[in-house]
Amino acid sequence: MPLVPVAELKNYIGKDLGHSDWLTIDQARIDQFAECTEDHQFIHVDPEKAKRTPFGGTIAHGFLSLSLIPKLSESLLVMPEGLKMGVNYGLDSVRFIQPVPVNSRVRLAVTILDVTEKNPGQWLIKSRCTLEIDGQAKPAFIAESLALCFV
Repeated sequence: MPLVPVAELKNYIGKDLGHSDWLTIDQARIDQFAECTEDHQFIHVDPEKAKRTPFGGTIAHGFLSLSLIPKLSESLLVMPEGLKMGVNYGLDSVRFIQPVPVNSRVRLAVTILDVTEKNPGQWLIKSRCTLEIDGQAKPAFIAESLALCFV
């Protein structure tokens, strides 16, 4: 993660920070997420039954896709120098555009939308996070993610 002087954080507002590496969403990952969340809806975990749906096979949970933001954005997000810790502060909005079919490759595009000093030594960074699906024109989701950074 790039570290920049606090005084330069606002210079990144409106800037595209690029794309993460591609990550394959396989059935094992979907099944593990189902186990952790106890969300065993057939569209996620039953390949035979899911074949008979309009999706033609299993799809990742929307929240599985969303939970990838921290990992996929870690090499992209700009953080203040002297960072002691950063925490997930939530989401301002999320729109699931289309499902992620099993075995799809996804990557995250990040744009800084706002930087605010919430309290002395605490910076709130709002980013637009777009999860792209390899070979698809529409993304899986677009979310406004918030990270609170302590310096």
